[in-house]
Amino acid sequence: MHYSPDPRVDAYIDGLPNWQQEICREVRDLIHSADPEVEETIKRTVQPYFVLKGNICAFLTTKDHLNVFLYDGAIVPDPEGIITAGQQNKTARTVAFYEGDTVNAPALLAMFRQIIANNRAGGWRKLKQGS
Repeated sequence: MHYSPDPRVDAYIDGLPNWQQEICREVRDLIHSADPEVEETIKRTVQPYFVLKGNICAFLTTKDHLNVFLYDGAIVPDPEGIITAGQQNKTARTVAFYEGDTVNAPALLAMFRQIIANNRAGGWRKLKQGS
């Protein structure tokens, strides 16, 4: 798959422990495979964000895990139960990964695609107002 990586996102990932680098790279590829128009950037000084007509997700790492924040307003279905926190959050939910975890690529890809579709339809805030 081909996409234009942001060198600042590369630098963020390169500074992580190997296991976090592997997960970040796998998730990054999934995000870009969800839609070729996804762009990556840095917001809040250091955090990688992936955007297309609004935020899709962001990475935040800690010493023992990696959080992938899904900006979906808690409206994207999670039939496989991959959301680990923020189920009632009005803006974003989290999928956390710890060393040794595997990425449920099909479930995460489906969520990215739905978030992108929602962004293209005006964003989750607009969609929530209509329900």
